[in-house]
Amino acid sequence: MRRIDLIIIHCSATRSDRRFTFEDLDRCHRARGWKGCGYHYYITRDGRLHFGRSEAVVGAHALHHNQHSIGICYEGGLAPSGSPADTRTAAQKQTLTALLVGLKADYPKARIIGHNELPNVSKACPCFLASEEYGNL
Repeated sequence: MRRIDLIIIHCSATRSDRRFTFEDLDRCHRARGWKGCGYHYYITRDGRLHFGRSEAVVGAHALHHNQHSIGICYEGGLAPSGSPADTRTAAQKQTLTALLVGLKADYPKARIIGHNELPNVSKACPCFLASEEYGNL
């Protein structure tokens, strides 16, 4: 089993008024030459949890941090205008919280952070401060 130090939350950086299905995400990542979805989990706007890579497999979601992390992505992250925004639906928030509770039970020492909280990352992703929102789990 891999040592997991971080649980990193991402957004798909897609507009909230447009769909970006798990299949769309998987195709996008395969087009980059990857072996499918780079995240371990993907949460669509309806709150449905999709399984990407096995937790036993290193993800492709956070440069220099993949070896010891789990990557979670939610559909959205951009307002209809294209500007960064926390567009999580109530269903996405509920699914994400339940997933994080389960992951913290499996990896109690792992810190939950957003992609934007990693060193040298200038992206807004996931468009909220994950360490503050989920720091008490």
